[in-house]
Amino acid sequence: MKDMIIRAAEPSDAQAVQAIYAQPHAYAGTLQLPYPSQQMWQCRMDKPAEGYHNLVAIVDGKLVGQLGLSTIANPRRKHTANFGMGVCQTVLRQGVGSALLKAALDMCDNWLAVTRVELEVYTDNDAAIALYKKHGFVVEGEHKQSAFRDGGYVDVFSMARVR
Repeated sequence: MKDMIIRAAEPSDAQAVQAIYAQPHAYAGTLQLPYPSQQMWQCRMDKPAEGYHNLVAIVDGKLVGQLGLSTIANPRRKHTANFGMGVCQTVLRQGVGSALLKAALDMCDNWLAVTRVELEVYTDNDAAIALYKKHGFVVEGEHKQSAFRDGGYVDVFSMARVR
């Protein structure tokens, strides 16, 4: 893969981010619904929630990945964050997810005073589970029939990295 740039998302990125999550692999692997509207993504980009950090990956001038990191506002959990991520089908398994996750963890470790990063992942998403384990995440539990996907209920793992 050629040079990759990880940067903060900008409102002008909404259409490219929407295009990632409109891909069947992206909404099947996340809690996003099919057919996301550009308006929904534009609103998310224009007015991010408090404590939300939105990163994107750019390769050859094209936005190919997005990671949204949310810190927890509750004072007793302010050391905690969670995230969701999507990567364009054309660059899967080429280091985009790893680069986005590395940047998000650097923010947590060195700038946000976050020591616990949590996520949920479908138990059949072997590539994502391997990526998270590579970056120090461990499975903490399994939730049976936790989400509805493609006409049936699926299980998810709760994973976390504690520093």
